[in-house]
Amino acid sequence: MDTVKMSEDINHHRRRFLSAAAMTIAAAELVMIGSADAQPSKTKPAVLPAIKPGTNTSFASLKQIDAGVLTIGYAEAGPADGPAVILLHGWPYDIHSYVDVAPLLASAGYRVIVPYLRGYGTTRFRSSETFRNGQQSVVAVDVIALMDALKIEKAILAGYDWGARTADIVAALWPERCKALVAVSGYLITNLKANQQPLPPQAELGWWYQYYFATERGRVGYDKNRHDFAKLIWKIASPKWNFDDATFDRTASSLNNPDHVSIVIHNYRWRLSLAEGDPQYDDLERKLQEAPVIAVPAITIGSDFDGAAADGTSYAKQFSGKYSHRILKNIGHNVPQEAPQEFAEAIVEVDGY
Repeated sequence: MDTVKMSEDINHHRRRFLSAAAMTIAAAELVMIGSADAQPSKTKPAVLPAIKPGTNTSFASLKQIDAGVLTIGYAEAGPADGPAVILLHGWPYDIHSYVDVAPLLASAGYRVIVPYLRGYGTTRFRSSETFRNGQQSVVAVDVIALMDALKIEKAILAGYDWGARTADIVAALWPERCKALVAVSGYLITNLKANQQPLPPQAELGWWYQYYFATERGRVGYDKNRHDFAKLIWKIASPKWNFDDATFDRTASSLNNPDHVSIVIHNYRWRLSLAEGDPQYDDLERKLQEAPVIAVPAITIGSDFDGAAADGTSYAKQFSGKYSHRILKNIGHNVPQEAPQEFAEAIVEVDGY
């Protein structure tokens, strides 16, 4: 999970970590808006079939494919020859975040691919010798490898949390592979130097789980209690989402992946410069530390989870192509599962930019 900044003085690369505290202390009163330059798609229907969140509970098709260092488990929906859309989940969530979004997009003719990230569900490392690495660039490399394996030259990428960061990175470093982008919470590319700067106490409160993960006690505790830990995060990050146990349990089972804890702990320790990355990705990370501008067409989405950063002003300058921003009221962190209609419509719209 990622959290937000309290003010413009807090570096926008770290804003996601505040949200847990901010949502507990004061819920932001937000309204749904659209940018003035947003236009309906010229090539896809502007209105998708209406769907109530939670309508679907499973995917019709689950597949597995070797891609790079992984064998990746993924759901697929829609025609095989349709324009590709890749939907990326975050932590501690999984592909079920898109269980309602995928059929909406499939009904509009898209080929929808929803992969388990490394350390989740049926995704596995092909070799026991591979570094169980969670740094930001490597997850994007996984997506490129998946696209290569599926012979997808170019796709619309959409995501939230780790998925938004990964989509941002692909769009920034491999724009020729990204037709358009939908990113919840906007520009999430991690700046390691900025992450060394302390935040105000209230903002630091939102980092509690990352400080916990920085300790051996935290690693053992998360391993032992991943179900209850993840459920707590869901409640903190989406306090107005009344998910039931069955909905949570469908996702929680994917956290039993044998590499899950190693990937999660490395990810959060790496962000705080408490763990080294894999040297083979150093060149990619150097590029990302320069905060590359994203030039592909993009829509960003803010929600209650983003607190003061929901208006998107702190990162709008990072998008140089056709761009618009949405704010969703009474929606928490897991936007595609809490607001599947709005999320799917953003994908259709950005396809027309």
